[in-house]
Amino acid sequence: MKAYEKLLTENKAWANEQVRTDPEFFTRLSDLQTPDFLWIGCSDSRVPADKITGTQPGEIFVHRNIANLVVNTDINLLSVLQYAVEVLKVKHVIVCGHYGCGGIRAAMTQHHFGIINHWLKNIKDIYRLHREEVDDLPSEEERVNRLTELNVQEQIFNLAKTSIIQKAWKEEKRPHLHGWVYGLNDGIIKPVCEMNAGSHIDPLYEYDNL
Repeated sequence: MKAYEKLLTENKAWANEQVRTDPEFFTRLSDLQTPDFLWIGCSDSRVPADKITGTQPGEIFVHRNIANLVVNTDINLLSVLQYAVEVLKVKHVIVCGHYGCGGIRAAMTQHHFGIINHWLKNIKDIYRLHREEVDDLPSEEERVNRLTELNVQEQIFNLAKTSIIQKAWKEEKRPHLHGWVYGLNDGIIKPVCEMNAGSHIDPLYEYDNL
C-alpha cells in the first residue's frame, strides 16, 4: 500500500468508528461550528492542536504557520482571526509555540534559507530585542527555548495591536489571549503569558475611533 493510500484507509476506519459510537456525529458537525477557541500554532507535524488538548472536531478553530507568528501583513492570518472573532465569536485566542522549534533555531543563525528568510526576519527582530538575555543562557537548547517563549509573548502583543481584537474587546469584552509553549519531550503545555480582554496596551497602538 502506498503511503497516501494508508491515509485514505485510516480515514474510512475513523469515519466508520465515529458513526458507530455516535450516529449523529457528522450530522451535528455539518449543521454548525461553534468553537470557543482559535488556535494559532506552528506547522510542525508533532504539535496537532486537537490531539494535545483533547478537543474534538468543531471545538477548536485552527491556523498554523512556521513558528506560530502573528504578522500584521499576513492576510491569511488576519482573515482567520477576523472570521474567528467576528463570525464564530470565539472566547479565547491561543498562540502556541513548542520547545525545540526549528523556525526559532533557524532565525538565530546567519544561514541563508531562501524565501523563508523573509518570514524568519520577524523572529530575528525579537531575538535582537532580547539578545542579551537569551545569549546569557549556557546552552543552545536553553537559548532556543527561551526565544520560543519570548516569541509567543510577542505574538500575543501583536494580536492585541490589531483592530480586530481591540474592537471585540471594546464591544464584547472578549476574546482573552493566551500564550502557551508545548513540550515535545513531555507533552505538557506551559502557559507563558496572558492578556485578558480589555488589557492595557501602549496607547501608540490603540485605535480611538472603533
